[in-house]
Amino acid sequence: MRKIWDFHGGIHPETNKEQSTQRGIEKLPLPEELIIPLQQHIGAPAKTLVSVGDHVKKGQKLAEPQGVISAAVHAPTSGTITSIESRPVAHPSAMRDTCVILKPDGQDTWLQAPLNRDHSSLTVSEILTIVRDAGIAGMGGAGFPTEVKLHPPRQDKVKTLILNAAECEPYITADDMLMRERPLEVIKGLEIMARILAPDHCIIGIEDNKPEAINALRKAAAKTLIEVVVIPTKYPSGGEKQLIKILTGCEIPSGRIPADIGIMCQNVATAAAVYKAVTYGEPLISRVTTATGEAISTPGNYEVLIGTPVSTLLQHAGLQADKVNRLIMGGPMMGFTLENGDCPIVKTSNCIIAATHDEMPLPPPAQACIRCGFCVEACPMELLPQQLFWFAQSGNWEQAENHNLADCIECGACSYVCPSAIPLVQHYRYAKGEIRKQKQDQLKSDKARERFEFRVLRQEREKEEKEANRKARAEAAAKAQAEKKAKELQQGSTPADSKAAAVAAAIARAAEKKALTGNAAASTPAVSQSTEVETAAKVDPMVELSEQESSLEKMKQKLVKLQATLNGMDPANEDAIAKTQRAIEKNQVRVVEAEKAVDALKKTIASKTNAKPETAITETLATDTAVTADAAYASQESVNEQIAHLQDQYDKAKSKCEKMQQTLADAKSSGGDTDKLERALQKNVQRMQQAKESLDQLRASPTATTNTVLTNHEEKSL
Repeated sequence: MRKIWDFHGGIHPETNKEQSTQRGIEKLPLPEELIIPLQQHIGAPAKTLVSVGDHVKKGQKLAEPQGVISAAVHAPTSGTITSIESRPVAHPSAMRDTCVILKPDGQDTWLQAPLNRDHSSLTVSEILTIVRDAGIAGMGGAGFPTEVKLHPPRQDKVKTLILNAAECEPYITADDMLMRERPLEVIKGLEIMARILAPDHCIIGIEDNKPEAINALRKAAAKTLIEVVVIPTKYPSGGEKQLIKILTGCEIPSGRIPADIGIMCQNVATAAAVYKAVTYGEPLISRVTTATGEAISTPGNYEVLIGTPVSTLLQHAGLQADKVNRLIMGGPMMGFTLENGDCPIVKTSNCIIAATHDEMPLPPPAQACIRCGFCVEACPMELLPQQLFWFAQSGNWEQAENHNLADCIECGACSYVCPSAIPLVQHYRYAKGEIRKQKQDQLKSDKARERFEFRVLRQEREKEEKEANRKARAEAAAKAQAEKKAKELQQGSTPADSKAAAVAAAIARAAEKKALTGNAAASTPAVSQSTEVETAAKVDPMVELSEQESSLEKMKQKLVKLQATLNGMDPANEDAIAKTQRAIEKNQVRVVEAEKAVDALKKTIASKTNAKPETAITETLATDTAVTADAAYASQESVNEQIAHLQDQYDKAKSKCEKMQQTLADAKSSGGDTDKLERALQKNVQRMQQAKESLDQLRASPTATTNTVLTNHEEKSL
């Protein structure tokens, strides 16, 4: 004889079970329409496999599991998919969810013929796959996918497997009638689960108010090692943690699950569903549901297809609509009120109560808490319901968590004994929802912060890579220039000789071109004198040279301004920096092309005067007008302004760096945080170096050199 223990608290409400146990389980006829929700379990909703207009057969998979914690959904009968839409579902908040709407064809044709196999011929992995494909979820009310639950933690061996047959909540008799009429299915299902878990003990815990079910189970388990243990009737002895305490004396630590201490609980209806799936290949498409209450003329238990509207079940059970005051899905303690009978029966629907006003009157208005302490005495989880109520009412979620609100099983014992009629469970549910939402928001915030930090690191890395590439290109160019000079020295020539040779070659090409032009002019008919004058004016080399140089000067000034703008930009503004760099590159190309054109024109003038290009240009400048001198002054003044601007930027950056170095030294000596100061100092050093490089480039640029030549020439002329 196994010893049993007691748990703290609990109550003894009226059972009201005899009304629905006077008749055997009756099979409900096919409804006109089946509403099959995609989520009838804890976890992710199933993923739809069918489309509107498809014809399906009984047992065909309508939706497959999506993710680890999920369960498949199957067609309860053969028929046509008329729509996939949002419909009201069984939920305390009367929410809507996606449902597959199936219109039965009346044939009830199976997808495949029923099997008849022995589980001993299957491996554990094959059995688990069958259970997952059958879409079996806990049918005692929680709805946790059974296949997932049959995978306990690897480090914790299941020593005791408990089958929960207590069914302690008033009015509900679905499990009682299932054990009376189908005890062999329950025992065989328990044996299959024991085959998977290999426990040391298998126990069935059942309350002593079910004598017929006790006898049926003991007879079916006579030749097995399964123990049928009778426990006292007390609510909520059917709670998982309470039943474990009664049968083993063990308590589940806060925040842990039974598998953590080597114990697992399953429901009797779940065991029967596992047996059907493994032996006959039948998925979970129906369940036994209690229809009871004083507003029903023929209360009883019915084999109902999943997706059958509640109204269809109630009509078949003889609903007296004029007497109904409340419609409840589940028991009176842990169930919830339905707005109407449009929602469907799901895998966790074990009872429908159609109560009259006298049977279940509406609760009176809540009064102030009188601190009687009855709720503390009744709580089976040994919590402080009064404190939790105050924390939930004031929105103090942190204190509610610290007082183990998550351990509340929402059994309703505290609300049942409260003399002030305070709906304590509703407050706890609201607080749990708010805490869950707060944690989700915090998780989203943490992920957003991580993404931002990663983006900043990526931008810094890309910036460093760009700087490294720039330095590499500069070093490669310097190396190539050095190699070129070394090669010229090895060949015995100097850069000046190479330049003279290039000028001579250009003069020769210009002379050849002139000869060809003269021959072409000789073969062309004569034109009027005025036309020749106009043409000569249009192609005057000196005029063209002046225009080309003026255009080149403007391009260089624009390039200098863009470079100065780039140096003064914030390094964090990557888009503006990239745009400015592209503009600089385009202007650099234009400057190079303009310089080539000016050089070519200078060579042409030199060939006409039979002198070097520098001599020809100098002589031309000596005879130029005062306008040219004025333009030179203006150009030189613009360059001087840019040089002054860059010098000012460099001085400011240098001064700021010196101050930051002093601040950094003070922080190091005082032992403060220096990471931020070092990064800021590094950025300012980079800005100072960039300003210095731009300043040196501007002073050594061709624009500055040309303007200097013009100024010296003007001083000589004055």
